Amino acid sequence: MNQVILIGRLARDPELSYTPNTQSAVCRFTIAVDRPRRRDSNEDAGADFIRITVWGRQAETCDRYLSKGRQVAVLGRIQTGSYKNREGVTVYTTDVVAERVEFLGSGNGGGQGVSRNTFTGREPDFAPAMQDTGFSAPQDQFSGFDDMPDTFQAAEDDIPF
Repeated sequence: MNQVILIGRLARDPELSYTPNTQSAVCRFTIAVDRPRRRDSNEDAGADFIRITVWGRQAETCDRYLSKGRQVAVLGRIQTGSYKNREGVTVYTTDVVAERVEFLGSGNGGGQGVSRNTFTGREPDFAPAMQDTGFSAPQDQFSGFDDMPDTFQAAEDDIPF
């Protein structure tokens, strides 16, 4: 299984481009993800800077609404690669190809933890999963529940537990 969930802040503004042949949108940005602190230390453990690649319509949305300092949650997969630089040295790369990007917190730097998605106005679908098990359920699993009542109605039956 190749799946990763990250929460971090954009280290710089996103860069949008289009592929030459198919004109598919591709947006690239880097997020800073805090490293966990050691139990025996009060020092800041630093951050990892992770490159993110987003494709299609979501890439255009990221370019339009994201900027340096904005907090995001990214669900995606790790992809590795390599290339030869100008000096002929092989450079190895590791990127996250995003399947979903959720906009968290407020515009530039505000807010703590997971909050409402400011683009759609709803909680990120995978936020509770990140806290509990690390997995999220597919969206279509919950289809067909639109006719559920908004409030809970207590039943008169005895509950067996």
